[in-house]
Amino acid sequence: MNRKKWIVNKCDRDLAANIAENCGVDPFVAYLLVARGFTDEFLVESFLYDTDICDPFTLPDMEKACERIKSAIDEGEKITIFGDYDADGVTSTALLYSYLSGAGANVDYYVPDRAGEGYGMSISAVEALKERGTSLIITVDNGISAIEEIQKAKELNIDVVVTDHHQAGEVLPDAVAVVDPHRKDCELYFREWAGVGVAFKLVSALASCDVYDLLEAYGDILAIGTIADIVALKGENRILVRAGLAVLNEALINGTLRKGLKALIDESGATKNMTSMNAAFRIAPRINAAGRMGSAERAIKLLLTDDDSEASLLASEISEANTQRQATESGITEFAENYIENHPEIKFSKVIVVDGENWHQGVIGIVASRLCEKYGKPCIVISKAGELAKGSGRSVDGFSLYDALVFCKDILVQYGGHKLAAGMTVETDKIDEFRKKINEYAETQEDVLPVLKLDCKLNPASISLDMLSAINILEPFGAENPQPLFGLFNMKITGIQPVGSNKHIRLTVNKNGISLPVMMFSVAPEDFPFAVSDTVDLAVRLTQNEYMGEVKVSIQVKDIKLSEINDDEVQKSLVLYESFRHGDKLSVEQKQKLLPDREFCGVVYKYLRANNGSSLGEEILCYRLGLKEDKISALKVALDMFIELGVINCENGKYLLPTESKKVVLEESDIYKSLL
Repeated sequence: MNRKKWIVNKCDRDLAANIAENCGVDPFVAYLLVARGFTDEFLVESFLYDTDICDPFTLPDMEKACERIKSAIDEGEKITIFGDYDADGVTSTALLYSYLSGAGANVDYYVPDRAGEGYGMSISAVEALKERGTSLIITVDNGISAIEEIQKAKELNIDVVVTDHHQAGEVLPDAVAVVDPHRKDCELYFREWAGVGVAFKLVSALASCDVYDLLEAYGDILAIGTIADIVALKGENRILVRAGLAVLNEALINGTLRKGLKALIDESGATKNMTSMNAAFRIAPRINAAGRMGSAERAIKLLLTDDDSEASLLASEISEANTQRQATESGITEFAENYIENHPEIKFSKVIVVDGENWHQGVIGIVASRLCEKYGKPCIVISKAGELAKGSGRSVDGFSLYDALVFCKDILVQYGGHKLAAGMTVETDKIDEFRKKINEYAETQEDVLPVLKLDCKLNPASISLDMLSAINILEPFGAENPQPLFGLFNMKITGIQPVGSNKHIRLTVNKNGISLPVMMFSVAPEDFPFAVSDTVDLAVRLTQNEYMGEVKVSIQVKDIKLSEINDDEVQKSLVLYESFRHGDKLSVEQKQKLLPDREFCGVVYKYLRANNGSSLGEEILCYRLGLKEDKISALKVALDMFIELGVINCENGKYLLPTESKKVVLEESDIYKSLL
């Protein structure tokens, strides 16, 4: 179920006023902070102004790691950085390589091919590095689960230093040092670094100099890698990213930015002021695309090059790879959605597991993210290639995908990841068994209902550039510190205008005589279910837009619903429908709520005939029919019955009438019979 319940954060106004006065912050910003749980002055000042970065030697095994690496540098040993092909791995590799080469080390790097080798170390890669003369491997953004591979390295007289940020298993690899904040013996309060953050801690320990001097040298790629990995932008991550973006923007102004980043920013069309949002949506996807659609080495070379021509060529290649990634991702997503819609047993399962032949492994994680957003539940997308299949999953708050994979570990070849994102390898002939087992685990967990959290309600008259400027103190935005989301409630639609070759919509909404233009991106006019004169609630974000020298506040709609709709009743009705389609045992009363009688079905069918079908979505269709929210479940059942009996067709979420109508007997529907 993807219908989100809107919740507006609560705020103690008196407390917010005191914090505004005592901490010297804008009253509106203080209100937002208190609403987000910053309820005392210490928390507020730490969040806004803290600059303390912890001693890297507080991380487990850091001293052992430094001792072995310094010895290798002094003895001229061949050091290989074993990286990863995503943006976090790329920036980790570039950062550590840049430092070690500058320190005089005999160093190179190795990044496995996503399609041919997959994530992390492999026996064949270790053997290849032995042939290259490597005597010390330093992993970045991987290694914590490479038990067998590191044992093989030991047998070949190759030492390994692991730096990683993924969850540690019950057994640690037998390496010279294992630097991972998620080790059970790590007592640090903050542990949420990205892989590049852990690599930076290693460099900080090796360099033994002021950490802010190191941020001047590496803060730009540290910030981008941290943002790209979607780790929590709180605690030390917030400090590192804020400092890194400041270094990056100063270098942009001074013309001293590393050449590869400058070329990539130019290719992306990003603004002159690089924010965390610019980095997340313009820069990180391009760096990721290098490894998704070919070799990640291009992205590493881009970050390291000092040649303008090479930087321009690599940035162009990577941007083209990103375009290819988008097209490939769209094709697989469309196929997967169609498959899910035609297989109710998958669509209505607790965890959606969908598989396909030779789907591009570079994009299945993004496809999983799209499906997770669409269906409001954990989704795993698996690409089959011969006897082995590789999958990538995304989850929702409240359901740990990593724990679910641990439950299924007996039938998995390999797995790893986090609560909200994880990957796995499974034998192709065990996919159905995996689908069944992960759903068995999900049945033991509490159901998680999607929620849309709003920071506060906005008075339309209060929106201004001053408000937007005040909010900027909360930057950088990202995971666990999202860009503020505001509610504009009871707004009347007075205008609907297609823009951008009918790819987007500009709405005009009005309340109490205040008229606002708002943008809905990636919504075609024919897919917009609302009409002029509808009164709606809008979830919006505010950004700054400059056009023809004039700076204005741009209001971007992230969600929209009818003001008259009761969220609680909608979710109750949808949960009941989902339970029915999932096959749960229902009471007689629940079945009666779901079962549409002949008169009800007649009303629905007449509307569809009169309007030549519907693309409204069931919630709005229910409203147009004058039905209460608790009838949404019965409406969905009626539509399912119509589809089953061939009365209507459903394509891409739109209900269409066949060219020839036919008479049917509702009582012959299997869906109808199951509710008797």
